[in-house]
Amino acid sequence: MEVSKIAEELRNLGIEEEVAELIASAFLPVELTVTIEELLEMQIEKAYSEDIVVMLGSGKDREVKLSEIELKLNKIELPEKIKAELKEKLKVKAVRKKLSSEKLNDILSTVLSKYEEAKIDPREAVGIVAAQSIGEPGTQMTMRTFHYAGVGAIYITLGLPRLIEIVDARKSLSTPTMKIKLLEKYAKDRNKAEELAMEIQETYISDIGKIETSIEDMSVWLSLDEQELKTRNIKREEVVTKIKGIDADILVEAMEDGQLRIYDKNYSNSLHDLSKLGKKVSTTLVEGIEGIKRVLVRRDKEEYVLYTVGSELKKLKNQKIDGIDFTRTTTNNIAEIAEVLGIEAARNAIIEEMLGTLNEQGLDVDTRHITLIADAMTMDGEVKPIGRHGIAGEKASVLSRAAFEVTVDNLLAAAVHGETDELKGVTENVIAGQLIKLGTGAVELVVGKNPRERVQGGKGLRAKG
Repeated sequence: MEVSKIAEELRNLGIEEEVAELIASAFLPVELTVTIEELLEMQIEKAYSEDIVVMLGSGKDREVKLSEIELKLNKIELPEKIKAELKEKLKVKAVRKKLSSEKLNDILSTVLSKYEEAKIDPREAVGIVAAQSIGEPGTQMTMRTFHYAGVGAIYITLGLPRLIEIVDARKSLSTPTMKIKLLEKYAKDRNKAEELAMEIQETYISDIGKIETSIEDMSVWLSLDEQELKTRNIKREEVVTKIKGIDADILVEAMEDGQLRIYDKNYSNSLHDLSKLGKKVSTTLVEGIEGIKRVLVRRDKEEYVLYTVGSELKKLKNQKIDGIDFTRTTTNNIAEIAEVLGIEAARNAIIEEMLGTLNEQGLDVDTRHITLIADAMTMDGEVKPIGRHGIAGEKASVLSRAAFEVTVDNLLAAAVHGETDELKGVTENVIAGQLIKLGTGAVELVVGKNPRERVQGGKGLRAKG
């Protein structure tokens, strides 16, 4: 095998180019048929092993090479995400200059020990712990439904009512809102941000003019407010076009005094039809996204941000309005996030919303408890509530379902379908008066002479399972 090919194979293994060239030129091809990992694990003479280590860049007074970091990371048992993060931080040139092989070993061993400490104990009742950890501080939360959000006249639900909204996976929120981030050109200029706000906020004809119905000529008269038109950046021609778009039979006549006469060319003397036409005109959307009732511009740190009353994430995405940075736009409606951005985004939103609600009240709950609840709510690919219409109502245990809500209905349905309860969970074992098969209850003690053999008689105890 040629030296160049050997060097190329070494580079493919993750070895830096200059190290690969050095190894390829210094060793015979027959010695390079094994991988670097195997070579380092082989029991070879000390002198040769020291040479290899120095060539890999881990000798004294040498900076640690990427290849050594890669090799050592591959050997320790850590999740790939943690390994990738470690590699990203350790490969920085400034870090590697101060890093020795001993320091690298210390870092990796510390990370590994911390990771092991963070693991839950075997057979721990994680669901009960999570419920206690969130339920107990939940009793200390305020019961107020609305809270001043510090952005003008916008109110958002916080406290216990918001926590209930999240775990119930409600699609209709009491105070839906979006936080719309803008692209740099618009985020730095307040005037452009306000123009965008007007473009997003829903504007009906009734918002920009006075509408009256006239029985004398069976017409609807519209007097437009010039100041409102200017504020909302709407032209009279746009209003006329929107009115004509209601129906092909509707005609619009501009009068000398600036008023607009609107009537149906299929003349009708019916007062009901006239009233119906007036209602259609007043509820015609001229500008903005239907459902977003109000948009406020507020400065957030170094940029201007739009806060909305009402949430329409899907419509906002489909409109493709110039100036909006959709990648940073958020909503407090988790059902919308699941529909538009997917289930993983909804899971992250549940975590963020629950943590934000608890932190706002000054309550500290471990993120892992929140993560467990978010996982349980989204594990089937859709956002499910924690209740009889969701997670609790889908439990395999009949007794567990019956103990939660609608006891008689659950027991009756189970009897009709001939369901069997395996008594594997917590609730059903408590009802049956049995030891729960979790924690210390997961260990079964049996009598036997020989710890390795199970026998009927004899002295001594041994742990099983």
